[in-house]
Amino acid sequence: MSVGMESGFALIGIGPGKVESLTLEAVEFAKKADVRLYEAYTALWPEDELLKLEAMVGPLQRIMRPAVENPEDLFEQAQSQLVAILVVGDPMQATTHIDFQLRAEQKGIPVKIIHGISVTTLVPGATGLSDYKFGRSTTLTYPYGNWIATSPLEVMLRNQMQGLHTLVLFDLDPTGAGTGEQRPMQPDDAFTSIEKMLEKFLDSDADDVLKQQASSIYESFAVLCCDLGTNDAILKTTNLANLGGLSGGRLNCMVFLANLSEMEQEAVNRWK
Repeated sequence: MSVGMESGFALIGIGPGKVESLTLEAVEFAKKADVRLYEAYTALWPEDELLKLEAMVGPLQRIMRPAVENPEDLFEQAQSQLVAILVVGDPMQATTHIDFQLRAEQKGIPVKIIHGISVTTLVPGATGLSDYKFGRSTTLTYPYGNWIATSPLEVMLRNQMQGLHTLVLFDLDPTGAGTGEQRPMQPDDAFTSIEKMLEKFLDSDADDVLKQQASSIYESFAVLCCDLGTNDAILKTTNLANLGGLSGGRLNCMVFLANLSEMEQEAVNRWK
């Protein structure tokens, strides 16, 4: 396979967490690159798999959010070198990378996108839920001091009222800055965040119908998804009240369920 680029950027989706999930094109571009940057703030690979990846394509440098959101140094590098940015999942699932691509192209820097397996496509297939019945996705965040956003809870509730499931990604960064040591959210962290969101939401001037939906949220069911796309993948169906008592994995997310078809019910019952 000929790469055909001497300079510019390759935004490479490396999938959810094992070298076997990379496409041949991803491997070839990563090998060809003069500089290989592993983006370590939106999601993380297991360390043993990263070592395998380095053995396959060459040394990796870790970068965090500021380098991608303020990319002038990277743009300068890419004028004369092929710079590969390796992104867990698919690079174009994040608005940061769309912005990055547009800004680079405005400067005349070529950008090659190599797509990878994303959790957004893994989840419906792994759980057995219909992908036609998913609404807007959201990310469950850590509280920042005494403050927490209620928008993730509102997305979950509005989707559920429309009969739509919600993919709820779990936060990776307790600071929200994307600059330091990552601490992937575990089920007990997620439950605490939902508790705090619910308390704040019920005390707000939000729509009464939505508040009524929120008042019974702990009776709703969810599928906890741990380390999807890896050899350690686990699924667990639970009501929200019991979420905090479950063990998670390295990286976690969940599907907050709406009304289920007969087939979907049979599918999620496998994970109880």
